[in-house]
Amino acid sequence: MEADSPEVVESRLRGQQLQPIKVKKKPREIKLDFGSGVRDKDLVIFTRQFATMIDAGVPLVQGLEILSAQGENPKFNAILRDIKGHVEQGGTFSEALKRHPAVFDTLFVNLIAAGEVGGILDTILNRLAEYIEKRNKLKGQVKSALAYPVGILIVALIVIAVMLGFVIPSFKGMFSDMGGEDSMPALTRMVITMSETFIDNFLIIAIVAGAIGAGISYTLKVPKTRRIWHRALLVVPVIGPVMRKIAVSRFTRTLGTLLSSGVPILEAMGIVAKASGNMVVEEAIDATSDRIREGRTMAEPLMETGVFPPMVVQMIGVGEQTGALDSMLNKIADFYEEEVDVAVDSLTSLLEPLMMVFIGGIVGVILIAMYLPIFSIAGNIGH
Repeated sequence: MEADSPEVVESRLRGQQLQPIKVKKKPREIKLDFGSGVRDKDLVIFTRQFATMIDAGVPLVQGLEILSAQGENPKFNAILRDIKGHVEQGGTFSEALKRHPAVFDTLFVNLIAAGEVGGILDTILNRLAEYIEKRNKLKGQVKSALAYPVGILIVALIVIAVMLGFVIPSFKGMFSDMGGEDSMPALTRMVITMSETFIDNFLIIAIVAGAIGAGISYTLKVPKTRRIWHRALLVVPVIGPVMRKIAVSRFTRTLGTLLSSGVPILEAMGIVAKASGNMVVEEAIDATSDRIREGRTMAEPLMETGVFPPMVVQMIGVGEQTGALDSMLNKIADFYEEEVDVAVDSLTSLLEPLMMVFIGGIVGVILIAMYLPIFSIAGNIGH
């Protein structure tokens, strides 16, 4: 029995003319997210297979039992068994999914609920599988757009740390034997001073770097600061246009999937706003929802936000006028997913030589600084 406290359970049982012998709290539910063992791949396989079973007339409980027994992920199997048990007790499938919000998000649960009401659960499951696959592709594109420059920067810092900590000190000893630091060129003395400072204060530098990283992480959790960061991501040169296209693609794909599955537009807009991943986009969608609630169309409020490109808004307006908004949204999503592919490839092509020049320049300056005294000594020997 589900209740807020043992006392409530005892009261309910007594109301049913039952005398409880012992009331004991059930162990905590398994709460897993994708990062702790349940992957998007597991979710896609489950929805595809379950859709096939439902379409073939397999009872819902029996389908869950089969999938929980043959799945490769034991953690996901445990969740499916819990869902099966809840359905067997009389709960709906969507209610059972709500018990595991870290695995089945709001969009997934709402689409399943719409499928149950409309009697098209197999169609909804196939649509969900397709949506998750495209969402994963888009997520990979976001990582590609942001991870490459960050990765190159980390490599550059590691190279600099190795040269300052190990390479330069070996040259320093050799230069000291040749005549001391006073005879070295200014660039060499500067690099050696940087190396000594790095070695002598390595622990302090590491602590400060960690503190800066933690401070940035904490600051980005503050709504006001996070909003500034999210707005910067949409307008910063080079990366901004890519992030804007990703935001449009995510918005149109999610909203199109929800509307084509029978979810009411205001409820769908609320789900899309939470799934946008960007506070500026979320606020724009919420503002549009408020205008729709007042009786306006979607296109005009979207244009007023200034977040979505005019072409996208005009196509949405056409979709509203023709009564095919869900189809139009999916077409926009298809177009922008291709645009994101091209944009990410262009961004990578642009950043790759720039980052190589950056790393090569730093390493080159250090090497020149180390070889200048050798050239100077060779010239003196020649004279």
